[in-house]
Amino acid sequence: MNSDPSTLPLQGKTAVVTGGSSGIGAAVVQLLAAQGARVIIGFNQGADRAEALRAALPGTGHLAIHLPLGDTSVHAAVASQLASLVGTVDMLVNSAGYTSRIPHTDLATLDSALFNEILLTNAGGTFSITRALMPLLQKSGDATVVSVSSISAFTGSGSNIAYCAAKAALDTMTLSLARVFGPTVRFLCVSPASVDTGFVPGRTPEDVQKKSAATPLGRAVTGKDVALAVLACITHLRTATGTRIIIDGGQQL
Repeated sequence: MNSDPSTLPLQGKTAVVTGGSSGIGAAVVQLLAAQGARVIIGFNQGADRAEALRAALPGTGHLAIHLPLGDTSVHAAVASQLASLVGTVDMLVNSAGYTSRIPHTDLATLDSALFNEILLTNAGGTFSITRALMPLLQKSGDATVVSVSSISAFTGSGSNIAYCAAKAALDTMTLSLARVFGPTVRFLCVSPASVDTGFVPGRTPEDVQKKSAATPLGRAVTGKDVALAVLACITHLRTATGTRIIIDGGQQL
C-alpha cells in the first residue's frame, strides 16, 4: 500500500457511501479511505458497525451518518449537514438496498404492496439521495456517482421479480442522469452477480459458490471485487459515463 498520503489518488476528496456499514458498502468504504478519501459512511440500522468501521479507517475526517433509503426528509437534512461540514462531495457510491428471497412463481407472497416497497425503496430511495446531494456533487466540478446494481437488471433472474425491476430502473436512471449532468458529474453502474455478503436473507455461501462454480471464471464475486470496480470507475474510467460495468465472472454468458 502507498505509504505517502500526498500521492494517494483520492487525497483531499470526499466520498459518500450509502449502505456503508457492512457488505459491499463496507468494502468500498475501506478501499476509498485507503486511497486517501474522506469517507461519509451512510447507514440505516448498523450504527455500531458504522462507528467501528469509521474508527478503524486510515486518514482523518471520516463520519458515520444515519442515511436510510426510505426517508426523503432525512436525505435533504443530510445534504444540508454535509454542505456545512464538507462543502462538496466528489464521489457518491449508492450501495444501500434491500431484498427478500421470493421464488418468481410465488406471486401470492410478492403482492403489489411488497413489490412497490422493494421497487420504491431501492430505486426511488437511491434517486432521492442522489437528487439531494446533486448540488454538492456539481460543486465538485469533477464528481462521480457509482451505483451498485446487479446482473438481475438485465437477466431478470434474482432474489425476486421486484428486485430485478428495481435494478433495471437503477440502470436506466443512470443513463438518464449521465446524459444531462456531464461534464461535471459522471454516472456509472457496477453490476455483480451474487456476492457472498449475507445481503439476501436465506441465501447461503454454498448457494453462491455452487452458482459461481459454473461460470467461466469459476469463482464467486467478493465485496472487494465490487469495491475495486467502483474505484476503477472513479480513478481510471475517466471518459466513461452512463456505462454498466459487469463483474459477474461471466455468469450471464
